[in-house]
Amino acid sequence: MKNWKITVNDLPAEGRDFSFTDPEFWAERLVAHHVDAKPVQEVQTEISVQPQSGGALVRGTLRGSVQLRCDRCAERFEIPVQASIELFETLPKEGEPEEDSRLQLVDDALVLDLGSLLWEEFVLSLPVKPLCNEQCKGICPKCGQNFNEGSCDCARDEGDPRLAVFRDLKLK
Repeated sequence: MKNWKITVNDLPAEGRDFSFTDPEFWAERLVAHHVDAKPVQEVQTEISVQPQSGGALVRGTLRGSVQLRCDRCAERFEIPVQASIELFETLPKEGEPEEDSRLQLVDDALVLDLGSLLWEEFVLSLPVKPLCNEQCKGICPKCGQNFNEGSCDCARDEGDPRLAVFRDLKLK
C-alpha cells in the first residue's frame, strides 16, 4: 500500500480492518531515519481504525523481525519485532503544531497518517540497547577481538592509580 493516509470520515461507524505488508515502506523508513537494522522477516501489520467523536480509535498488532548490531560486540543478530497498538488519535489542540499530529483536518475531512503511527510503534518496539545476549562480553578496545570468541594478548588498562582503592569496593 503506497498511500498510508486514511480518510477517517469515509470509514463506517463500526470501523475498518487493514492489513499491510510493504517491505519498501520499512526499507525506506530505515534508510531515511538512519536506523541500522535489516528486515529479516517481513513486518506485518493488522490494524483496525474506528471513527470516534473528535478522533479515531486505532487497534492492532505489528509483527516481524530485524537484524540489529549488538552494542557490545558489534555483531549482527536477529530480534523479533512485536507491538500491540491501542491508541486514540485526536486533532491537535489549540497552540500545538499541526504537522506533529498524525490526525489532521484536510478539506473538512479527518486524515490519519497510518505510516507515521506504525513507524513510531515499530521504533518503540526496538530495544534501547540492543544486545546479542545478556552475557555478551564485548570487544577489545585496542585490537577489536570479539571476547565472545576468545581473548586477546592486549595489555589491560588498570585505570587511574589514584582510584585503585575503589576496585575492591562491594556495594550491598
